Amino acid sequence: RLDVGRADAEVTERGELHDLFGVFARLSKRLEPGGTAPAEGERPPLEALEPYVKGLLAESPSTQATFLETALERYPRYDRARLALWQVRTEQGDHEAALAAARAVPDTSPLSRRARFAGGVSLLELEQYQAAFDAFKALADQSPDAAVFNNLGVVQLRRGVADRSTGTPIYFFTKAAQADPDDPDYSFNLGYAYALDRDVQGALYWLRESLRRNPTDADAHVVLAVALEGAGSTVEATRERTLAGQLASKYTFRRAGDPAPRGLERVRHSAETNRARRASQAIATTAQRDQRDLATYHLDRARRLFEREQDREAMAELRRVIYLSPYEAEAHLLIGRIHLRAGRPHEAIDALKISIWSRDSAAAHVALAEAWLATDDAALARAEVARALQLEPDSAEAKKLQQRLDGGR
Repeated sequence: RLDVGRADAEVTERGELHDLFGVFARLSKRLEPGGTAPAEGERPPLEALEPYVKGLLAESPSTQATFLETALERYPRYDRARLALWQVRTEQGDHEAALAAARAVPDTSPLSRRARFAGGVSLLELEQYQAAFDAFKALADQSPDAAVFNNLGVVQLRRGVADRSTGTPIYFFTKAAQADPDDPDYSFNLGYAYALDRDVQGALYWLRESLRRNPTDADAHVVLAVALEGAGSTVEATRERTLAGQLASKYTFRRAGDPAPRGLERVRHSAETNRARRASQAIATTAQRDQRDLATYHLDRARRLFEREQDREAMAELRRVIYLSPYEAEAHLLIGRIHLRAGRPHEAIDALKISIWSRDSAAAHVALAEAWLATDDAALARAEVARALQLEPDSAEAKKLQQRLDGGR
């Protein structure tokens, strides 16, 4: 407990190596008395656990697959290894092998639902749309969740179903967004489906909701530009298209009037929800969304936290700001600086490009120059420093960085 400067007493369990899972179970029970011990199928022998862990840590997919297959040879009931092998085969694009791995998990396994979901994804990638639909529909009937609804929407979108009796893409994407309103992918898929259906107002609303949660999503910006053109807002559309080009080179040369790109729908590969970025942490009630004073309050708090190097807390405040005001330039600038301080230059570059797009400032150009320098791109760093000095000739930060660059020649 950091707030009171107190630590709990140390908890220790010992046992023989072959009793590793037993030691773990006893330790877990002492730390969390209400917890449950791992199921029998989740307690493989050590000779299978070792190659399984090596398979997770190996760098090349072929090496990963070799280790995971070794684990399964030594312990055929190792369903967690089968799902890991499914992931590897999916990443390799071998969807037939991935499907076989998922189908090998028995219905009696605690991981059966995850395996059935994985099998549905493989069927979808194999373009066996009716089989994929049936797989996800069975999961939805058993226990509906956002990921299942999302993938049902993708199936319907890819096979071009408009029959309301089986459910349109918009119907399923709406169910997904309702089940998990804070996930930007579900909002994007719904907005994208509306855009493809030429429903401009629906597209505008849901794409903006997606960008509230993930402002650096180039796909969302480019589809929003198409929707804005459909609504007659050509100036806003140009801004969105320009930003999309800055965030992703594939959109650099898009022109006014180009239709929304095909194939942008997002498949969920796991039924487990990623709650690392929750907008519910970013705003107390939906009624506060458009209150500028609330955004200002959170931005002030973020500045103070950033100055004290409390970056995690500052990032939480900045996400609140962006949720309320997606194009707040200073918020994106501070996010970029936090990423830089944490050694994440590529994430910093995305945030700083949005800051500059929202409001051109010398400070943002200097920070972007530092990010380019961190990726060993001195030429782009020099260009950003030059732009910073154009905007603010007396900028001490820009001059200092220029001296660093000149010294490195």
